[in-house]
Amino acid sequence: MAQKTSLSRLKLTDFRNYAEATLVFDGRHVVLAGENGAGKTNLLEAVSFFSPGRGLRRAVLTDVARVGAAGSFTIFADVDGMEGDVSIGTGIEPADGENVTRKLRINGTPAKSTEELSDHLSVLWLTPAMDGLFTGPAADRRRFLDRLVLSLDHAHGRRASDFERAMRSRNRLLSEGRFDPAWLSGIEAQMASLGIAMAAARQEMLGLLRTLSAGSGETPFPTPVLALEGFMDHATERPAAELEDEYLEMLRNSRGRDAAAGRTLEGPHRSDLLVRHREKDMEAERCSTGEQKALLIGLVLAHARLTADMTGHTPILLLDEIAAHLDEGRRAALFDLVHGLGGQSFMTGTDKSMFSALADRAQFFTVAHGSVTS
Repeated sequence: MAQKTSLSRLKLTDFRNYAEATLVFDGRHVVLAGENGAGKTNLLEAVSFFSPGRGLRRAVLTDVARVGAAGSFTIFADVDGMEGDVSIGTGIEPADGENVTRKLRINGTPAKSTEELSDHLSVLWLTPAMDGLFTGPAADRRRFLDRLVLSLDHAHGRRASDFERAMRSRNRLLSEGRFDPAWLSGIEAQMASLGIAMAAARQEMLGLLRTLSAGSGETPFPTPVLALEGFMDHATERPAAELEDEYLEMLRNSRGRDAAAGRTLEGPHRSDLLVRHREKDMEAERCSTGEQKALLIGLVLAHARLTADMTGHTPILLLDEIAAHLDEGRRAALFDLVHGLGGQSFMTGTDKSMFSALADRAQFFTVAHGSVTS
């Protein structure tokens, strides 16, 4: 049985539309109800900053600070985490230049990077902006998959950013016509090592999700069938060293073509996540809007179960407008599944009656334009 991780207190200062707000939680699920634009999603976004990356909106940090404030914001939380009780604070300070970095303190001590957050809690989310995941660009699906991987492989984000940095250097050299063999070979060797590691981590995640889905039994949500295409589609079936050599040779042979294109045409940045509705044997992009939403919910819940099984600790779930397009029966089934995970979830909606099936399993808060009341 996975151990529960949860927030017991959340405090915001100059964050989005909140000049100041403090919420105290008792370990149950949290329902945030209020009109559109009241600031419900802003509270979820604040919690999402307790994970590596740029939060659920991928916002520019300076845009997060409250309009009219001094250009800074802070978020504090008391967490019952993977390593016990911990206080976490993050935010930005007013800056004279353009380079603004997020500060992070854990128990009052500055952290070296936001990757240290993964030692204390895992935060997963589902938002309305993700509803177009299956019909949108491949880059969105890659980013979605990489966040799934990151929850279990904390080095994945660093590998991805190092690969992007190396690829930009290679692209710049090729665009400038500087075909220095030694310089390019060194960059390409780095890209090959990182790129194959990224592909293998993605394939491993899909394999784990497939295994979990096969033994999950009946649920009210369709089963997603997952695959990758576009780069080293079967990266787990051959030795990593052999795949690295193959990708390195691919990069060497494509220098002229990539120089003409102005970008690197082969690599993990070209992969696409393919999703099918198993019960209907249909590609997700051809399913109805409701079926796509149900597929996405099923995928996020499966990943949450996998995270709990692999880490021994339940993730915190952020479910924005989760009940909006579900009938009463499916809403009740969803809440039972979420509760069955054994963790803490934060859910938003315009009408708190949509969450009545949660009953006393949740705390209810009313959100109204920068204020929160229980």
